[in-house]
Amino acid sequence: MLKIGMHLPSFGVDETAGVREHARHADDLGLESVWVGDHLIPIKPFLDSTLVLATAAAVTERVKVGFGVMIPALRGPVWAAKQIASLQHLSGGRVLLGVGSGGSPHGDAAWRAAGVPYAERGPRTDAALEVLPGLVEGKPTEVGGEVVTLSPGAPMPPVLVGGGPLRRTARFADEWYPAFSTADQVAEGARRVAELAAELGRPAPRVTVGVSVGLGEQPASVIDAQVRSLAEYGMPEDAARAALITGPPAAAAERFAALADAGVHRVIAMPFTPDRLRQSELLAETGRLLGS
Repeated sequence: MLKIGMHLPSFGVDETAGVREHARHADDLGLESVWVGDHLIPIKPFLDSTLVLATAAAVTERVKVGFGVMIPALRGPVWAAKQIASLQHLSGGRVLLGVGSGGSPHGDAAWRAAGVPYAERGPRTDAALEVLPGLVEGKPTEVGGEVVTLSPGAPMPPVLVGGGPLRRTARFADEWYPAFSTADQVAEGARRVAELAAELGRPAPRVTVGVSVGLGEQPASVIDAQVRSLAEYGMPEDAARAALITGPPAAAAERFAALADAGVHRVIAMPFTPDRLRQSELLAETGRLLGS
């Protein structure tokens, strides 16, 4: 059964409702999970992801809370682990840990401000993924030549690795987490990740996909603006337009079903329209059409 999650709005996106209202709405509608990205100095104002997810967890009972994605290389693995373990306790074990190495669309100002060389983000991400399980679980773990034990420990949440080298996913991930990909691209990537994982003696990661959605009747200007936004992340405009999932729930269900046929078990919707509460409702309707 395909699981459907939804990104919570960043600061100022929806003037009619905040994190609490969106999280409760998603929980009431039966969506599987709510997600938030991790940005220190983005182009637009953005709240801290750990606090957003803690707030979402505090006002809900069932829905999972996911990092889409956390950047442990920027936070540092010990503090990241402390935050993950704390959120596991506060949420009752509902955390889904997406991890990425950070990209270039917002520049490297955050990295300079945090004293982390941008060029080292890949190796530092690998190093963090190596030690996070032990740190989160409260086991003695060596970090920077010092053996530390965080308390209280917590169950390590599932790790979803987004972007970056597929070998990183094969080595560390419970799930591969690509975004804005076609069903064919997902199927090919999943096959390659499974091969790499087998070489390492690990099981094939499951697949979660992030998709950009604007369901229902949307003005062409809104869709065109989202195409330009995705192009800023390096996507060709024709590929960006093809990646968008628009139209009624029935059309979205067809696109989601194609992803499920490619091996996807969870879709995380990233709405690009201002009617975010309505998008949650249309996503829930999409899930019902799929039997989710």
